[in-house]
Amino acid sequence: MNIRVVIADDEELFRVGLAHILARDEEIEIVHQATNGIELLDYMKEVTPLPDVVITDIKMPGLNGVEATKKMSDLYQEVGIIACTTYNTKPFIRNMIDVGASAYLVKNSPPEKVVHTIKQVFYNGFYYDKQVMDILNKKYAEKNAQDKTVYDQDFLTDREKEVLELICRQYKTSEIAEKLFISPRTVEVHRKNLLQKTEVRNIAGLVIFAIQNELVPPIIIES
Repeated sequence: MNIRVVIADDEELFRVGLAHILARDEEIEIVHQATNGIELLDYMKEVTPLPDVVITDIKMPGLNGVEATKKMSDLYQEVGIIACTTYNTKPFIRNMIDVGASAYLVKNSPPEKVVHTIKQVFYNGFYYDKQVMDILNKKYAEKNAQDKTVYDQDFLTDREKEVLELICRQYKTSEIAEKLFISPRTVEVHRKNLLQKTEVRNIAGLVIFAIQNELVPPIIIES
């Protein structure tokens, strides 16, 4: 199965170069390139099937990546969105994650990390590296306790808590199944139940919800 990827970036040299690099991977198919958020959303309205992953810059003319990501996360919840930008500061990262980005990359990332991130988003629904996860842990740890909803101990079953923590630790379905001695199908059932209980739209949202409400211990990603 090919991973259908769209790239949105107003810098032609970067956009075309990235498309050329990614196209070398036999699992990845570049299905469209857009120069701004307006072109990106126009494409999304018309295309069938939808792309699996969208890689978008933040600063673009017409409609920027923040607004485009916000609209896509509302309309196309099954599409993974990767922010790829020159801005590597906490406010930009927090903002893009808050509006629905499934991953965050800087433009000087090595090609193999970009490919890895695309595949993680495709197979797991999100990918937060050590920097992003550290920012999220700190952000929600600093929130005042009164801003959080306190959930009953029975809100999640013990098995759901185990599955949720492993999801947040970015294990694949097959790996979760192996660790918990259950079938991959059972993992998917628990995943579906977690989405329903938390009323979030996708796996990236589930991870944010879990960290924000302290449903899992702080997630430490190795360098």
